[in-house]
Amino acid sequence: MKSKKYNGKVILFGEYSMIFGADALLVPYRDTSAEWDFCSKNPDYKMVNSNRNLNKFLSYLKENDFDDILELSSFEEDIKSGLYLKSDIPSGYGLGSSGALVAAVYDHYGKDNNHNPLVLKSIFAKMENCFHSSSSGNDPLQCYFGQPFVISKDGFKLLDNNFLNPEIKVFLIDSGIKSTTGPLVSYFKECRNDAKYMNIFENEYVPCVKKCIDTTIHSDTDAFFAAVGELSDLQTRLLKPMIPESIMPLFAAARNDRRFCIKISGSGGGGFFIAFTKDESIDIQDKFQVKKLLN
Repeated sequence: MKSKKYNGKVILFGEYSMIFGADALLVPYRDTSAEWDFCSKNPDYKMVNSNRNLNKFLSYLKENDFDDILELSSFEEDIKSGLYLKSDIPSGYGLGSSGALVAAVYDHYGKDNNHNPLVLKSIFAKMENCFHSSSSGNDPLQCYFGQPFVISKDGFKLLDNNFLNPEIKVFLIDSGIKSTTGPLVSYFKECRNDAKYMNIFENEYVPCVKKCIDTTIHSDTDAFFAAVGELSDLQTRLLKPMIPESIMPLFAAARNDRRFCIKISGSGGGGFFIAFTKDESIDIQDKFQVKKLLN
């Protein structure tokens, strides 16, 4: 089996709003990756557990009629031979652990290896529904391409790896808490039944996300930080349950000091949060583990 690594991913902008087909900007997280391997003669717990989970995934694929898309018999034989996904992408952190698995399965066992992004997105969404009740398919798509891109309901655009203005520094802040996507998505679905909530979301939140993406791509630094500051404020209003109490002081501090901004990453609720700054001297490392993402 060829050795290929599938990087983790980060949704820079577009979590939740992408559910409506709005623009989303995703980037690879190259500090983590996954690749195929076979168990050794004396497999450890991670090998055995991964192999067992592949068997469960195989059952899901069989039950949901993926025979026309994937070489399931070949996948099954490899699982019996000890196939596992060697991965250091942490689960519950919004970094694409299930997305990498979906991308790896399709890349190696796909019958046609269709490269049309919007077709792949639909296939990947159905595959990843095994792990999330309602997948957009964007996470596996990022893990599959391994390159920054902007995607919407009708369009897809790959970006250069160095697309970000060097003045903008991007960090991941570790909340130290694992996130559970399902309940948070369910909460958001309930909010969608509130007409007042949806009016704000559609007329303020979604346009703000687009403004963040546009100013990122066009390197308009001042407008970018203004837009991300606005998005951060909207998240505290509309997505407050997705922000742990330990992280909330950073959102409050960002309102008073626009030298840096902070926002949810993925479904929120835990895992990583994303911070943007022009001033790297701002010290938030005394309470949180901080990892550089871009620039």
